[in-house]
Amino acid sequence: MSEHGPRVGVLGSYGGYNLGDEAILASLLSDLRARRPDADMTVFSRDPQHTAREHPGVTVAAWEGVGRDRTAEALSRLDLLVLGGGGILYDTEARRYLRVVRTAQEQRVPVFTYAVGAGPLTEELDCTMARDVLGAATEVTVRDEESKVALEEAGVTAPVFVTADPALLLQPEEFDAGALRDSLPPGRRVVGMSVREPGRAAQHLAADEYHQLLAHVGDFIVHRLDASLVFVPMERSDIRHSHAVLSRMTAAEHCRVLNGQYRPGQVLDLMRHLDLAVGMRLHFLIFAALSGVPLLALPYAGKVFDFAQRIGAPVPLGVVREAAGPLIAQVDRLWDERPQRQEEIAARVAGLRQRATETGRRLGAQLDRIAPVAEREPVVSA
Repeated sequence: MSEHGPRVGVLGSYGGYNLGDEAILASLLSDLRARRPDADMTVFSRDPQHTAREHPGVTVAAWEGVGRDRTAEALSRLDLLVLGGGGILYDTEARRYLRVVRTAQEQRVPVFTYAVGAGPLTEELDCTMARDVLGAATEVTVRDEESKVALEEAGVTAPVFVTADPALLLQPEEFDAGALRDSLPPGRRVVGMSVREPGRAAQHLAADEYHQLLAHVGDFIVHRLDASLVFVPMERSDIRHSHAVLSRMTAAEHCRVLNGQYRPGQVLDLMRHLDLAVGMRLHFLIFAALSGVPLLALPYAGKVFDFAQRIGAPVPLGVVREAAGPLIAQVDRLWDERPQRQEEIAARVAGLRQRATETGRRLGAQLDRIAPVAEREPVVSA
C-alpha cells in the first residue's frame, strides 16, 4: 500500500450561512494546503452541497441531523480534527460542536482548536463540556483576548494562546464594481454599512431602537459626505435588517442593499471601492481594515470592540447604549481624521496578520508529528 499525508477534519459553522465563517474556512484551507500539500481534508459542513461547490478538492461530511454512529465513523478515519475558527463557543451553541469533538476524542483522534471565538459562556452544560473537551485538546488557540477570558472563566485550565482571526489572511477575488456604481447615483462617494439581526450572539439588541439609530447615522452620511450608502449583507438575515434601517431613512433614494451571492474574497475586493465603512459585523470590519478603508465599529459584542481596539479604530459605546448625536459626531470626526489614522491602522493590521499566521504555524507543528500511514478507504462524502 502507498502512504498518504495526514487526514485532517475541519469542524465549524460552515456551509454558506455567513460570509465571515466562509472567509475563515477559505483561509484555513489555503494555509493547510500551503503547509501540507499532501494533506487529505474533510470539512464537516452544515450544508455539504454548498461546501463541496465552493471548496473543491476537499471531502465533505454532514454533521447536523446525522446519527452519532455515522459521525463517529467519519471521525475515526482522521489523524487530526481542527475545531474552528469563528465564534462558535457560546451558550447553547458550544455544546453542539463540543459533542462532535468529544466523539472524535473517544475515537482517539487528537483535536486542535483553531483561533476560535468564545463567549458568553455561562450555561453549566456548555462550561462543563468546554472544561472537559478543551482540556483534552492538543492545543487551544483563540482569536482574541476576550475569548481567552471567557474560556478561563468557564473553568478551562489548559493553556490558551491568543492569535488572531484567520480571515485576516483572506485573499481578494475580483468584484464587479462597475455594476454596483451603475446602480448608484453618479458622482457621489460610496460608504458601506453592515447591520445584523438580534439573536443568540446579540440578545440584548432591540431591533426597532437600533434600526432607528442607524437610520439617523445613514442620513447624516448621505448628506454630510455627499455619499451613496451601500448595505453589505454578511448573511441572509442581514438583508431584512438592512431594509428595515433603509425604510426609516429620509435619504433612502441614495441607498442600496447589495444584491446577489458573493464569495468572501469578492466582498473583500468590494471594500477597496468604498470611501468609509460603518458596521456591526466583525468580518465586514476586518475586510475594511484589510483594504485600508476608514472604519467605525458599532460594537454589539466584545469581539467587535476588541478588534476595533486592536487596530486603533474609534470605538463608540455600542449600538445599544449610544445616542444618535454622539454617534454621528464620531462619524464626522472619523471622516476628518482619516488621513492620520490610516497609517497607524495599516501597521496594526499588518501585526494582526502576522499573529494570524501563528495559528497555522502551531497547527503545522502538530501535523508534522503525524507519521505517514498506509492508504485506507476514503471517507464517503455526504
